[in-house]
Amino acid sequence: SLSLSLSLSLARFQSSTRFFRFEIADTTNFDMSTFSGDETAPFFGFLGAAAALVFSCMGAAYGTAKSGVGVASMGVMRPELVMKSIVPVVMAGVLGIYGLIIAVIISTGINPKAKSYYLFDGYAHLSSGLACGLAGLSAGMAIGIVGDAGVRANAQQPKLFVGMILILIFAEALALYGLIVGIILSSRAGQSRAE
Repeated sequence: SLSLSLSLSLARFQSSTRFFRFEIADTTNFDMSTFSGDETAPFFGFLGAAAALVFSCMGAAYGTAKSGVGVASMGVMRPELVMKSIVPVVMAGVLGIYGLIIAVIISTGINPKAKSYYLFDGYAHLSSGLACGLAGLSAGMAIGIVGDAGVRANAQQPKLFVGMILILIFAEALALYGLIVGIILSSRAGQSRAE
């Protein structure tokens, strides 16, 4: 039964492919020295710019939304503390600016008319964007969670405000690390042209 169904499937395949003509390209004349991989380098560069902006803005959006919910629920009980508790929302919004900075640095380093944008440059820009973007995403998640719990606790106990700010500063430092490494990696992109 199994061999009969296999032979029927093969017969159907052969009858359905008789209208198509399959040709195998002659690869004996293909010279690998003409393909350096640098044709795909701008793709990786632009992917790095997009990753920096998208991931950083995702972190900023999560941090703003999560801590904004805490500010809104706390503002019902203690409306006089709303402006004091807006700090996590502002710190989360700054994360998107870090991604914007790296995306602009990367995109200005990609010149489509220049023949000297190598694969090394594309990988350097991709790693730069991923470093900044993913660091911004993780910092945004930390700021959102700490900000939400911190502003709710601050409404109950005002002495917790300084501790909340310190924790938020250390969470923001995660994104700064990604920004610094992203700038260093994107500056490495031009070194392949210098040699």
